[in-house]
Amino acid sequence: MSGPKAMSLRFPDPAQRAAIEAAARQEGVSLQEYILSAAYARATAVEKRFLDAFGESMACSGEAFSEEAGAADPSRDQRAAELQARRELEEQRERGHAA
Repeated sequence: MSGPKAMSLRFPDPAQRAAIEAAARQEGVSLQEYILSAAYARATAVEKRFLDAFGESMACSGEAFSEEAGAADPSRDQRAAELQARRELEEQRERGHAA
């Protein structure tokens, strides 16, 4: 089995390649390592931003559901009224189909 292969780094813009090479030299790392580190940093920044936004969304949703806790568990009277309204609607539909 062969060893690890080097990355193929092709830059259409020679000035871009020179700028990246200079940045890598300044950091004291290889061009490949510099590019991989930058890609990893960007990916983790995107992940952090996603997780932060997800956390904010969860907090907002949690607040919304906690404020409406009473609506999720209606009182016995409210439930009876809803069932009665449903029966009345079903009776109206049946009468409409019979006509």
